Amino acid sequence: MAGDEVDVTVARGAGTLFADPLALEAQVCFALSAGARGMVALYRPLLEPLGITHPQYLVLLALWQDDAAGTTSTVGDLAGRLHLDAGTLSPLLKRLEALGYVRRSRSPDDGRQVRVTLTAEGRARRRDAERIPPSIVAATGLSLDELAEVHAAASKVVAAALRAGVY
Repeated sequence: MAGDEVDVTVARGAGTLFADPLALEAQVCFALSAGARGMVALYRPLLEPLGITHPQYLVLLALWQDDAAGTTSTVGDLAGRLHLDAGTLSPLLKRLEALGYVRRSRSPDDGRQVRVTLTAEGRARRRDAERIPPSIVAATGLSLDELAEVHAAASKVVAAALRAGVY
């Protein structure tokens, strides 16, 4: 074989050998995509009482973490942590602000920066959200060890994407 060519005759996925490296079941992207959709679907009924979507929940998780640490984030900080661009994050923040969960304000030090903080209502929603992780564990039917393995593998994929400059 010349240079960059690789002889891929068998792809291995989930303990099974695939003769076709382009078999749908052999694709990591398919497993991650289908798994992500399934996981988000498990969250949906748990988030409905809060009136939020899964992406909005992720924003609140970051803000609850900030609040516990006594810090605040800018829109840019949050976008980086959530691996979103500011244009995707802004509508999420606007909706959370309309619900009364967050407040956006210009930084007094740099008017170009918009700080995002929780309101009292946003802080109170944390107590409601504390029931979500155990409900997700129960809904998946996976053990905590199995979920930790999934998390570790998915985190490696995120790290690889970061190294590749995707985010």
